Amino acid sequence: MSKRDYYEILGVAKDVDGKDLKKAYRRIAMKFHPDRNPDDKSAEDKFKEANEAYEVLSNEEKRAAYDRFGHEGVNGQGGMGGGGEGFGDAFGDIFGEMFGGGRQRRRGPAPGSDLQYNMTLDLEEAVKGAEKKVDIPTIVSCKPCDGSGAKPGSSVKTCGTCHGQGQVRMQQGFFAVQQACPHCNGKGKTVESPCTSCRGQGVVRDKKTLNVKIPAGVDNGDRIRLSGEGEASRDGGRNGDLFVEVSVRRHALFERDGKHLFCDVPISFVDVAMGGEIEVPTLDGRVKLKIPAETQSGKTFRLRGKGVKPVRGGSVGDMMCRVVVETPVNLTKRQKDLLKEFQETLDSGDKHNPKRKGWFDGVKTFFDDMAT
Repeated sequence: MSKRDYYEILGVAKDVDGKDLKKAYRRIAMKFHPDRNPDDKSAEDKFKEANEAYEVLSNEEKRAAYDRFGHEGVNGQGGMGGGGEGFGDAFGDIFGEMFGGGRQRRRGPAPGSDLQYNMTLDLEEAVKGAEKKVDIPTIVSCKPCDGSGAKPGSSVKTCGTCHGQGQVRMQQGFFAVQQACPHCNGKGKTVESPCTSCRGQGVVRDKKTLNVKIPAGVDNGDRIRLSGEGEASRDGGRNGDLFVEVSVRRHALFERDGKHLFCDVPISFVDVAMGGEIEVPTLDGRVKLKIPAETQSGKTFRLRGKGVKPVRGGSVGDMMCRVVVETPVNLTKRQKDLLKEFQETLDSGDKHNPKRKGWFDGVKTFFDDMAT
């Protein structure tokens, strides 16, 4: 046991609280850790000294005895063997920082791996829901040996090296390190007569067909989880899960934005000028849309309840129909003459074209401002 003052070793005052005590210990332990100072006996001694000091001072009873009686009050209690609760936590933190993850003990067999399947849907399928049959390449439990890896008629035995723990304790210089058992590869069991179908692995590669139910309202990027439909565990654990990620094909007529649908509706000049009723498509079929007289191109009409019901609940969205005036093409001479005649009948002022006057006024103001 070190005879130096424990508070001095850690560089703290006697009234230091547990949080600052731990910080001080971590700083010194990281600095003098043997793995960072190979073949440096003095660094190793300082590291041991810091461990001894922190083990005592992090324990309330030992610290009280030390404060009252000094080293005699904790004689024989210091060092790596005692292991106060605070010491174990701090040491684990340092071990994690240096080796990436800290001390982790495997509890039970590892589960199988999760799988992901990318599924492309038509807009109608995404909005209304569907049931799709998919083939999934995966790893499944071996049927002849029922996943044990042992030849039928033989048995699986507990590993004699790790005694079924899956891990062994290895002494590496100053540290005792726990690692996967090299004899059973961390499984805790051994197979003397391997199954010929899976070669003792307990799993085989296969393909399975699943019926995947797609809920109504899914959208791009949504994921559907099928519990237990992933890969089988290689050492008797639970199966992994299957995640189906949805993407939706571009639709010829509709665009989707959340729960709303958008549609451009081409319409003739006569229909928007005089008004009327036109048919527009929805995912539920055709509906009549009334177009008021003198409707301007780009006007959007809302059809309530003709959108999408969100998969996570909420009200049904709407469909937005934007009218786009279509310029006639391939005109005959007679049609051109009629359009010229019609143009001549329009008022030379702005009675029939109110937006044009505002636009030209804006253009004039713009150039006037540039000239000044």
